[in-house]
This record gives sequence, C-alpha cells and structure tokens, in this order.
Amino acid sequence: MGKKYQESLKKIDTKKTYEIKDALNLVLDGSLANFDETVELHVRLGVDSRHADQQVRGSVVLPNGTGKKVKVLVFAKDENLKKAKAAGADYAGGEELAEKIQNENFLDFDVVVASPDMMRVVGKLGKILGPKNLMPSPKSGTVTADVADAVKQVKAGRIEYKLDKSNIIHCSIGKVSFGEEKLCSNFEVLMGAISSSKPNTFKGQYIKSCYTTRTMGPGVRVNVSKYEE
Repeated sequence: MGKKYQESLKKIDTKKTYEIKDALNLVLDGSLANFDETVELHVRLGVDSRHADQQVRGSVVLPNGTGKKVKVLVFAKDENLKKAKAAGADYAGGEELAEKIQNENFLDFDVVVASPDMMRVVGKLGKILGPKNLMPSPKSGTVTADVADAVKQVKAGRIEYKLDKSNIIHCSIGKVSFGEEKLCSNFEVLMGAISSSKPNTFKGQYIKSCYTTRTMGPGVRVNVSKYEE
C-alpha cells in the first residue's frame, strides 16, 4: 500500500458503516491522484449465482452518466443500420464487423448492441466477446429491435450490472470530479435498480454489504439498509 493510500485510510473508521453522503465525501476527500479517479460501487449479495433462479442482472441509466466516453458497436442491417449510425454508434455493420473481430482481433469498443435478426452473426463471436463481458443480451437491453434507442441510452450513461462468481456486483458510478451530489444521485439510482432485481424466490438477507471506493483508494462501507425494505 502506497503512502497516499495509507493517508486516505487514516480518515476512515473501517469498523463503521457510513451513511451514503458521508461515505462519498470520505472517498472524495482522500483523492490525491493526478488524474480524475473513477468512483466505484461494490455490492455483495446474499444470493447464490450458481442457481439459475438467483441470478441478478440488469441495466440502468445513471442520471449523471459515468464520466467515460463509451464506444458502441452495433450489429444491424437495412433501416436499423441507418438508425444506429444516426444515433451515434461508433461502429455499425454486419458480417464484415464480425469478420474484423474474428480475424483482426478488433476490440476497440466498450458495448455491443445487436438487433434480434443479427444474433445469428453475433452468436459466432461468443468465445471472443463472452470472456470480455461484451456479449449483448436481452436482459441488459443490448439485444433489441430499437437499436437507436439502445445506443442513445448507452451514450447517456446506461450501465449493466451483474453478479460475478463471488456474488458481488462491481460498477462505476462516476468520477471524483462529479462531486458528492452527482455521485449520490447515481448511487441511489443504481442501488434502487439492484434492490428491485431481487429474485422472487430468494429468502434471507439480500444485500450483505456495500462499499464505495475510488480507483486508488480504500473502500468505505455504506449503510444501504433502506434498500432491504
């Protein structure tokens, strides 16, 4: 652990659970990096991702975006192709894009959107896109007939959240430069979405813990008990 990390850690009571605004202010107060750090949310759930009926996954538009310029690739054809380009897609096409990904290891994009009629093409890319969490899916809103709307939402700050193998959701909620108010707004919207995604069949404590941190800083435990109500 570096000197700056240690200095930030001294300001945090690791045995305490902080209210949302207090936690975010601690994260912001400790920022000493020479770049605009990303502020993250890490939520441990009580569900077991190994069971199909306990999967937690979805997408939500953060009101203040993520502060990151997102490159969107769209698989579409005919009128949908024109609409995707008009909506601001960075790359849009069909078979030729799939071949470029397969043959040239082209991965200069952050999100993949596809119209349902293009999934035959996209399906062939599963081994490449899957491990990088780039495979589009209906649950995340990235397989849709309205590709133009999907592109606009992603550009506006829509993010996907889902469990990892440790039953934790990791998401960015913005940049240090956003300030406490904007970060708090993004935090509330994301936690609300995660809360509403609780599987109907699950019994027990849904949210085990929640921490917020920044790229180069220690985690701060946040009180999110209201999302269990």
